[in-house]
Amino acid sequence: MQISKDGRDWRIGTAADVGWIAGHTTAGVSITTAIPPVFDAYATTYQTDEVTAAAYEHALVEDLGAHTPDQPWWLAYLDTGAHDVVFPHAPRVFLYWNWPYVLVEAGPEQALTWRTGGHIRHPHGALPDLFFPADRSWLVSALWDDTWTCLGGPEQLIHTLERDPLANARRVRLDEDALPPGLTRE
Repeated sequence: MQISKDGRDWRIGTAADVGWIAGHTTAGVSITTAIPPVFDAYATTYQTDEVTAAAYEHALVEDLGAHTPDQPWWLAYLDTGAHDVVFPHAPRVFLYWNWPYVLVEAGPEQALTWRTGGHIRHPHGALPDLFFPADRSWLVSALWDDTWTCLGGPEQLIHTLERDPLANARRVRLDEDALPPGLTRE
């Protein structure tokens, strides 16, 4: 299925496009609640009070883009009923605990600009709730009730994110509680 926006058609994703995620995460408090255990390294990240949503999200997308060959990205917007899903009439794919997402094949520019009504993590944020490149070399996922974001990807990408003060990333092990220090669970 295709949907038009910004003068062009965008492919809407299906369950097959997220089949590598669906059913491959585990309930609990570890990083594998949001990210399948298929990557070399893992981290959590969140926007600190000292950084604007735009600066944080641009830094995150810039770091991800620097480690990604030119290719489409899959952007997924969780349908909470309270946040913009960009394409409200598009079919949904279901992940985690049967949560509905609108999945669109687009890119980093759209990840930073399409959503206008904020998201769970910040009222002025634009990022999708889940996104990954077509080659599945990394995955970014923020669960419905978390104020932080989980990532899985190559070692060098996680290292880059750890060094970027705006990205505010912290490496985590598969068996470790993913909750960043100083934050609380809702």
